[in-house]
Formats: sequence, structure tokens, C-alpha cells
Amino acid sequence: MPMRRLRRSTDQQKALFRAQVTSLFRHGSMITTYARAKEVSAIAEELITLAKEPTLAHRRQAARFLLDKEVLRKLFRDIAPRYRERPGGYTRLLKLGPRRGDAAPMAKLELL
Repeated sequence: MPMRRLRRSTDQQKALFRAQVTSLFRHGSMITTYARAKEVSAIAEELITLAKEPTLAHRRQAARFLLDKEVLRKLFRDIAPRYRERPGGYTRLLKLGPRRGDAAPMAKLELL
């Protein structure tokens, strides 16, 4: 999964995206900066597509990326079956406006 750097070293960037994707699957939505949300959306879409075909290999691939076993179970039991007939576009990205303090563009990312 190619990822943007977002001014972080590779290990920091990977940890950030793993945590945010895990959080998105746990809660169903999240608010973050637009650039992060765009990247998290792409990664989440890949994982949901992977989970739509629940083989052991796909489960292990998803487990390498997600931080929590409960979230992994939720992905394969609850989230992926909802999108069985949908060919893609499992997330929605809504722009919220600038963040107070540094004016970073914010967005809300949610699962459909």
C-alpha cells in the first residue's frame, strides 16, 4: 500500500495510518485533516475489498495492518458483508473547513 509521507519518517507515517484506519473501523467515522483523511480512505477501501473475500490469507494480510483483533473481527464479520454487492466507494469524505489555530483543512471520514 503506497502511502503519502505527510512530513514524517516511514515508521511514524505507517504507525499513524495504522492507528487511524483501526479507529475508523472501530467507530465508523473520524475527524482529521483532509490530507490524512484522503490517505486513510484509500487504505480502508483496500482493506474492505480484501475482507469481502474472507479467506485465511486475506485475514492474515489485514491483521498485519490493523492494531486490534476486535477490529479485525468487526471488519470481517460486520463491515465487509455490508458492502458485498458494492464494487467500491465504501467511505465518504466531507470537508469541514479550517482548523482553529493553524487553519489546516479538516474533513470528516465515515463509512457508508
